[in-house]
Amino acid sequence: MSPLITPDDLAASLDGASVLDVRWRLGGPPGIGMYREGHLPGAAFCDLDADLTAAPGAAGRHPLPDAAAFEEAMRRLGVSGGRPVVVYDDSGAMAAARAWWVLRYYGHQDVRVLDGGLGAWIAAGLPVTKEEPELAPGDFTAVPGGMPMLDADEAAALAASGVLLDARAEERYRGEVEPIDPVAGHIPGAVSAPTTANVGSDGRFLPPETLRARFTELGVGEGVPTGAYCGSGVTAAHEVLALEVAGRPAALYVGSWSNWVADSARPVATG
Repeated sequence: MSPLITPDDLAASLDGASVLDVRWRLGGPPGIGMYREGHLPGAAFCDLDADLTAAPGAAGRHPLPDAAAFEEAMRRLGVSGGRPVVVYDDSGAMAAARAWWVLRYYGHQDVRVLDGGLGAWIAAGLPVTKEEPELAPGDFTAVPGGMPMLDADEAAALAASGVLLDARAEERYRGEVEPIDPVAGHIPGAVSAPTTANVGSDGRFLPPETLRARFTELGVGEGVPTGAYCGSGVTAAHEVLALEVAGRPAALYVGSWSNWVADSARPVATG
């Protein structure tokens, strides 16, 4: 089953799914304001910083929440293990992919991303509302291990023995600029693969065969161990989602660059 869902297919099954609005901007404003201005009928607002992330620190700017905290958040949002979940945003799935990945990592078996997000939903002539749903508590149980994950040492090893994709903009990979983290550059051996190239101008993912061809050019072949990282594990989840669409499973280095540079002994490459 594709990890993506079209607006028409979601509209036909909306009553049978839990829908999470994951709109988010790095540095703000908070997505809840956008949600209150209009969202999919029945959608609950999922706060990336509060619901999908632990407190920042040496583990990175957006560490993985622990199982208990994530379970509580998802139950509050009405998520149950036996009910499909659809996640969306308005930024080409950059934030929604994080929700998709964390839900999958903690064991939910049926999570899909609205391809094209809110823009595609509105373009299809489908309704939005300001009405916030009354949510019945869900019964989701968080069990870790549903998706492959890397720590810093494993990411370094993968860069040497497989393919480690850097999902950030090329200039950040090269170390020419670094607007957020204290050190510029990339993990030695990593391959630059900006995840923005995985979607079209309409915010929809490119066709699977197009994505597969792109990743093949980057060294990702069938059976080749593959991983992805970014600045803090958000946009790299988008890269992992694109790889999934392409039929190329990959591991996520959740701590990503913000965790890598927290240890000054770790090597940094530029250029």
